[in-house]
Amino acid sequence: MRQYYVYIMSNRTHVLYIGVTGDLGTRAGQHRERKSLGFTERYHLTRLVYFEAYDRIEDAIAREKQLKHWNRKKKVALIESLNPRWSDLSRGWEA
Repeated sequence: MRQYYVYIMSNRTHVLYIGVTGDLGTRAGQHRERKSLGFTERYHLTRLVYFEAYDRIEDAIAREKQLKHWNRKKKVALIESLNPRWSDLSRGWEA
């Protein structure tokens, strides 16, 4: 069964970007290699700091929308509940 992911990218100053993808490894690599234009490129959002997996794309999109409406304090608490050091969770995923 295919998996879909809601993810949060960040940088060293903790700017946040929330997205959804069907291929987390590839998407994280695109961010890390700065192949994503716009906001993520401008703020160098290269660290995958949080993600959740879903079986249905509809559920992943609904969760993405929910997280985007949260205030920053709540988003930071979510990240730090599983990744208190804001480590890059995709480190070592390169093929």
